[in-house]
Amino acid sequence: MKLTYTLALLALFIPAMLPAASQQSDVVIYGCTSGAITAAVQTKRMGKSVMVVCPEKHLGGLTAGGLGWTDSGNKAVIGGLSREFYHRVWQHYQQPTAWRWQQREQYGNKGQGTEALDQGARTMWIFEPHVAEKVYDDWVKELQIPVIRDAWLNRENGVKKEGGRITSITTLNGDTYAARMFIDATYEGDLMAAAGVDYHVGRESNKTYGETWNGVQTGVLHHRHHFGVLKTPISPYIVPGDPKSGVLPRISTDPPGIYGEGDKKVQAYNYRMCLTQVPENRVPFPKPRNYDPKEYELLLRIFAAGWRETFNKFDPIPNLKTDTNNHGPFSTDNIGRNWDYPEASYARRREIIQEHVDYQQGWLYFIANDPRVPSDVRTEMAKWGLAKDEFKDNGNWPHQIYVREARRMIGRYVMTQNELQKLRPTPEPVGMGSYSIDSHNIQRYITPEGYVQNEGDIGVSTKGPYQISYGALVPKKGQVANLVVPVAVSSSHIAYGSIRMEPVFMILGQSAATAAIIAMDSGIDVQDVPYDKLRARLLADGQVLEFSAPPAPAK
Repeated sequence: MKLTYTLALLALFIPAMLPAASQQSDVVIYGCTSGAITAAVQTKRMGKSVMVVCPEKHLGGLTAGGLGWTDSGNKAVIGGLSREFYHRVWQHYQQPTAWRWQQREQYGNKGQGTEALDQGARTMWIFEPHVAEKVYDDWVKELQIPVIRDAWLNRENGVKKEGGRITSITTLNGDTYAARMFIDATYEGDLMAAAGVDYHVGRESNKTYGETWNGVQTGVLHHRHHFGVLKTPISPYIVPGDPKSGVLPRISTDPPGIYGEGDKKVQAYNYRMCLTQVPENRVPFPKPRNYDPKEYELLLRIFAAGWRETFNKFDPIPNLKTDTNNHGPFSTDNIGRNWDYPEASYARRREIIQEHVDYQQGWLYFIANDPRVPSDVRTEMAKWGLAKDEFKDNGNWPHQIYVREARRMIGRYVMTQNELQKLRPTPEPVGMGSYSIDSHNIQRYITPEGYVQNEGDIGVSTKGPYQISYGALVPKKGQVANLVVPVAVSSSHIAYGSIRMEPVFMILGQSAATAAIIAMDSGIDVQDVPYDKLRARLLADGQVLEFSAPPAPAK
């Protein structure tokens, strides 16, 4: 009896005495984004062991976090695992059981300027959040890829290096993951930064890389997300026209900066909400904590000026739901409240994220309930609500904030506006993008004339698909020899405005893993991967590296 008691007592202390868990694989991927999953799938298909260390609970990042209205650009340049993802989405919607709230025929077949449901190519480009997450979950289950969820990198001292190579990473709970190759597939570039790789936050000046759309863009009014769309200018002051009365909330009193000069500011974040009007699936907009209607006074002035575009980006996805995005001068983008997010501590990031939740939920609640909102807008908004069958473990609110940009690596090659617009050739392409150069607003300020204006929203054509260089995925030679970065890629602010699209992240995730494995098998640094060998494998696996426009029809 005494021996049994002693053994039982000892068992209580053994866990505390043992070292934290340590695991080994060929490749460790840090991140849960769409690019992280394609990197993991490619690693496993190339016959290597891989672990995904996921600092979230859900896989897929924004693709599974509400961005179902895919920013795809020219779909002809989406190949490899990225295209396979959209094929798997297509397969899901071939099942009659996938159409719960509407008939498939009722949904229609158009979106993003082309077919949303492309039967000829067996792909579907627009989808519900839970469908995207299921595709990712099924992928890793099929290939038996270990995923460690809710595992956060110790950014202070959790990256161990020897001889310019990462040997292991350790999470906040003390678990350690060792590998021969590492891939940072986070939006924030946390592993990259902790490993000592050069990076940039904010906008470069136009002079830095010889660009025209970088830096502060005062006076540039693209899209319709600015106050220039209104019939009358809007005063920023509590008492219109009286600076002594104070400034309305969510307007900066700091000068915006000099046109074309760089700053440390990043484009606005928001949540891509999934909304519905189906009564059985609709959850009324919650009144957020700390709700203060004064935060939305500026919106009342916009309505009073005749603006009526509130619902212009309630884009339809299957089953009578939406992917709802920012639209207009005062919308779901929380302008100017995220500038410190990229390098902030985890605690500070949580504060920023919660403030974004409060702001955006308050925006919805205000429009749907405040009696001062024009009745036509208020009545229409009250018909909408959160989709009950989405994000069920998070109050039906998206689990991923839209980190449109954070840190960007300064790698062996920097992608700029010049490469995207084909003003100079791109060396060693490992994938392609095609979406327009698109930055959301960065600040809301007071003009010299005394009116409110937004700044930073840019929409510029790339003049067709463009190539992305392998050098943009790897650090400079001599920094880290076994790290590839397919999401926080080496790019100027304005070039990242196009590269940052989710299909591109999946493309680059696959290419990053391919390069990492070639480097590992060859015993060389990732910076020294022979491009001919990399290119051959990428093409064999369905990646698209060149594009020629089809000939114009004969007249």
